[in-house]
Amino acid sequence: PEPNGYLHLGHAKSVNLNYGVAKEFGGVTNMRFDDTNPVKEDQEYVDSIMEDVRWLVSGATDGADPWNGEVRHASDYFETFYEAAKYLISQDLAYVEELNAEEMREYRGTLKEAGRNSPHRDRPKEESLDLFERMRAGEFEDGSMCLRAKIDMSSANMNMRDPALYRIRRATHVMTGDKWLIYPMYDYAHCLSDALEGITHSLCTLEFEDHRPLYDWVVDKVLDSGLIKARPRQTEFSRLNLQYTVLSKRKLIQLVEEKHVSGWSDPRMPTLSGVRRR
Repeated sequence: PEPNGYLHLGHAKSVNLNYGVAKEFGGVTNMRFDDTNPVKEDQEYVDSIMEDVRWLVSGATDGADPWNGEVRHASDYFETFYEAAKYLISQDLAYVEELNAEEMREYRGTLKEAGRNSPHRDRPKEESLDLFERMRAGEFEDGSMCLRAKIDMSSANMNMRDPALYRIRRATHVMTGDKWLIYPMYDYAHCLSDALEGITHSLCTLEFEDHRPLYDWVVDKVLDSGLIKARPRQTEFSRLNLQYTVLSKRKLIQLVEEKHVSGWSDPRMPTLSGVRRR
């Protein structure tokens, strides 16, 4: 999970499916926090998620850890992600972009119109590598540059139109502090984390179906570098929705921040901690 909120009833389906499938077929389930966005993440969320998973799977918030081995974090692999990005640049599969967010949206095109190549797409790979290393060193302002995969700006799948892999973000990270000034995008970090951990089946909800080609593209390209050995596969399942119940994390955060409820564990909330209190 991403540690940017409390687990709710929709997550209960995912948790039970992940642990249930692993148990049925004699496998194990890893607990990994995909902590790639320090602006929205907090240790409070990490602690609550672990309590909820213990409660669902083991029967008590202080029960035995049901996951395989130690708790893992995407941030454990930040150095490998960085080396993988440099490898992609060296293979002319990624480039440093200087268009701003609005310009990138304009160049991206629409569902009915193909995108256009960025004017920076064909810059020499040596130049992109130099800029990327300087991005890490903190020479550039937040939002001034990003690293993009070089795939296909005319793809019918919008996720394959040269998606961003890294952005500059000066923010203190719960696990790594102020060590990093650039952070990987979720789609890039998630598949590489799976590969590094030897995950065989990565289960996620259907909104990620259109992201699967990018998942496979990153893994296939980085495999040749020797930085990863495994080739995981992503499988999607339908998310759990409840009538007359708000399960949007963004809206639940709004309820908490605007103090319409006493907190994430308010008995009126559809969070797992709220259900326990209820």
